[in-house]
Amino acid sequence: VQLQASGGGSVQAEESLRLSCTATGLTFSSYTVAWFRQAPGQGRTFVGVMSMNGVTTRYADSVRGRFTISRDNVKNTVTLQMNSLKPEDTAVYYCKLSQRATDYWGQGTLVTVSS
Repeated sequence: VQLQASGGGSVQAEESLRLSCTATGLTFSSYTVAWFRQAPGQGRTFVGVMSMNGVTTRYADSVRGRFTISRDNVKNTVTLQMNSLKPEDTAVYYCKLSQRATDYWGQGTLVTVSS
């Protein structure tokens, strides 16, 4: 199983970025997909999650209304669209796929937002 994340970079506040995470080696549609982030010097925190069929999503209060998760069960890809970015969104972002007690993590992609 491999999860390949991409799309990170450096932007100014209020700009947008789109992160992607593509999975291989598993039945993608059988996993919930989630994004987490880890800011410098802090622990990893929840950003958002989407159900297997893409119907249900849940977001952290800090990103709700600005970030959107989507998934493509044909391309085995989950995307995090991030709008109106703030300096406090600076972090390494990780995708995670979960099925019962099994979790797979991507390698992380760095997002830096400057004011």
